[in-house]
Amino acid sequence: MTTLTNDGGFRRAKRLALVTAKTAGLLAGLFIIGFVLFAANIEPKPGAAQQRADGIVALTGGEARIAEAIRLLGNNYGKRLLISGVNPATTRLQLIRLNPQNAGLFRCCIDLDKNAVDTVGNAEETAAWVRRRGFKSLIVVTSSYHMPRSLMELRRELPDTALIPHPVKPVDFETEQWWNHPTSFKILLSEYVKMYPSFVRYTASRLFSAGSPAPAQAEACAKTPAVVC
Repeated sequence: MTTLTNDGGFRRAKRLALVTAKTAGLLAGLFIIGFVLFAANIEPKPGAAQQRADGIVALTGGEARIAEAIRLLGNNYGKRLLISGVNPATTRLQLIRLNPQNAGLFRCCIDLDKNAVDTVGNAEETAAWVRRRGFKSLIVVTSSYHMPRSLMELRRELPDTALIPHPVKPVDFETEQWWNHPTSFKILLSEYVKMYPSFVRYTASRLFSAGSPAPAQAEACAKTPAVVC
């Protein structure tokens, strides 16, 4: 009797181990497939942000993002620019000295956010700025690999605002053969992992929020597929 009982327990343990191994293999496979698809679709698309908006936000993390956002502002793609996540030690005067040709824009039309320390903070501070200004549409400028997560966090905070992505290719970042570029691979993998909690937060906010897009968002969505709805 003891032997039969032991045999039954062994078989159950074996089945459990097999199911666990298969489940782990399936999850690992899905993770790898998702990562490859994510990495294959972060190349900036030509013609981004051809539509004008009320405001522009640049999420800090590279000089290219700020420079491109200032260029868009200078070309009247938005009324004001928010640079979110500025180092608290950085002053407006220092930024003007780094961008002397845009001194006028810094004095009239550029706001600095020094509170955000991560993407969630970027979204919260940007949302407060958008509401304070009464904006209905926003061009989002950030690195191409950072854009998907940024849009999820911003959409969670600004469900009624039309978001227009304007991805920027980072300097020294390989998008075509990222698997042969250790730094690019690490950045992509890190960003992909960070997307999971953002996705959970975004999905939860969508499930618990009801209703259709606001009129301004619905109109922007109908005008161009570039708008994230």
